[in-house]
Amino acid sequence: MRLTSRRRAFGWAGRSAVAATVLAMVTAGLGWGGTAGAAPTTGITSKSINIGATVPLTGAAAPGYDEIAPAMNAVFKWVNAHGGVYGRKINYNYVDDAYNPSNTTTQTRKLVLQNQIFADVGSLGTPTQAAVQAFLNAEKVPQLFVESGCNCWTNPKYPYTTGWQPPYTVDGKILGAYIKQHFAGKKVGYLSQDDEFGQDVVKGLDMEIPASQVVSRQTYDVATLAGPLTTQMSALQAAGAQVVVLATVPAATALALLPAAEIGYKPQFVIDAVGADPPTVGPLLSAFTSKGGGNASQASAAVGLLDGAITNAYLPAENDASNPWIAVDKKLLQKYAPSVWSKYGLDGNTEYGLALAYTFVQALQAAGKNLTRQGLINAIAKSGKRFVTPGLVPLSYTSKVHYGYEGDSVVQISPSAPPIVTPNGSFPGETTLAGPFVTSPGKGPVKKYAGKASTPPRKLATTA
Repeated sequence: MRLTSRRRAFGWAGRSAVAATVLAMVTAGLGWGGTAGAAPTTGITSKSINIGATVPLTGAAAPGYDEIAPAMNAVFKWVNAHGGVYGRKINYNYVDDAYNPSNTTTQTRKLVLQNQIFADVGSLGTPTQAAVQAFLNAEKVPQLFVESGCNCWTNPKYPYTTGWQPPYTVDGKILGAYIKQHFAGKKVGYLSQDDEFGQDVVKGLDMEIPASQVVSRQTYDVATLAGPLTTQMSALQAAGAQVVVLATVPAATALALLPAAEIGYKPQFVIDAVGADPPTVGPLLSAFTSKGGGNASQASAAVGLLDGAITNAYLPAENDASNPWIAVDKKLLQKYAPSVWSKYGLDGNTEYGLALAYTFVQALQAAGKNLTRQGLINAIAKSGKRFVTPGLVPLSYTSKVHYGYEGDSVVQISPSAPPIVTPNGSFPGETTLAGPFVTSPGKGPVKKYAGKASTPPRKLATTA
C-alpha cells in the first residue's frame, strides 16, 4: 500500500565500506551487460529472470493501486533495454487478485507452480499477502517488498518475506507524536480498516496519544465497502472528535469525506498516506458522487476537506521539479510506460512503483551473477540497508529485520503548495510540517533524522 510523498529526498550519512561497494556497483551501471553465471534456480535462465505479483487491478482497492505494477515494469523495461542484470532480462508477470485473499491464494499458486517464478515481487495488500506468506516460504520463494506496512513481514518463521514501506505502527507513532504535540487536549477519533493495516496504525497512534483524548474508534470492512461511511462519520461527529485520523484505502477515504461534507463535519483530518494521495482520492470523490446521484458541488465540498489534511510521507513530492529523482521518474514513465504516463502521469502511486523497482534491481545486483533465491535473501540482509533509493530515511534490512523504510515526514496537503498536475487534473501539493523521523515499530522514541540527500545513480540519470 502506497505512501504519498514530500518535498525533499534524504539518503543516509556515514556509509560504511559495504555501502560504498554497493553504491559503486550502482554508479557503474549495476553490472548490466555482463555474462550470467550458473542458473540452478527455478525462474532463472542464462538470459532471463521471471518474477510475478498479485495486485488489485479490479475491486474496491484498485483505484490508484492498479498503477503501481505497470510503473514498476517501466524500470524493468529500462534495465532490459540496457542489457539486463548480469545479462538477464526481467520478465514481470503481474495478475489481478481484486484484493481478495481467496483470489490471491489461487493466483499465487499458479505463479509459483505453473509459471515457475523466481520471486514474488511487489504484491499488494496486508490480508492478501498474509494469506500466501506461509505457502511462499514453504516453497522457499522470496516474497519481496510486499506493498503493505504490516509488522508481520518481519517474522523469523518466514525468512523469505520482506516488506518495503514503513511498518504501519511506525506511521501511527509518527502521526501520533505530531498529534500529541500539536493538538494537545483536543478530542481525537479514529476511523480504521478492520484488518492488520488499520489495527497496526491504531497501535502506533495509541503508543503516543493519551487514551483520555481518544473519544471514538470506528472501523469498516474493506470486503463489504460499497457506499458512504455515514454511520462512522456521524458517530465521530457525535463524540465531538476535533481531530479525526483515517487509516483507510483511497476508496474508503473518499467514502468517509463525502458524508462528512454532507453533514457539515469539518474536523482536522489526519490521514495515513495509504489513502491520502490527492490525485487518487480527488477523482474518486467525483466518481462516487456521480454514481450516487449527487452533483459537482457535493464533490467539491468533499475535496475541500483534503485541503489542510495532515499525512505522512517517505518519498519526495512528485511535484518537486528540483528533485533529481522526480526528473528521472518522469522520463522513465514517458519512455517505458507511455500508456501509464498518459493516463496517470507521476502521482504517488506511480512514484511508489518506480522506487520499489529500483530497490529490487539493486537486490539482484547485490546477489551477484550466480543468482539463487537464498542468495537474494542474503544479499538484502547484508546490503539492503544501504541501497540507493529516493527515500527520505534509510531502509532497515538486516538478517533479523525485514521491515522497509524506518520512518516518515509529516506533511500537509495544501492548496498553497505547487500543485500536482496529472492527466486527471491539478491537485493540491504538500507542505512539510516536520521530519523526517525514524522510530521502531515497537516501543521506542520518535527521533528526528537528518541524512544527506541521495541522488539517482549515474547510469539511471543519464540513460532513463
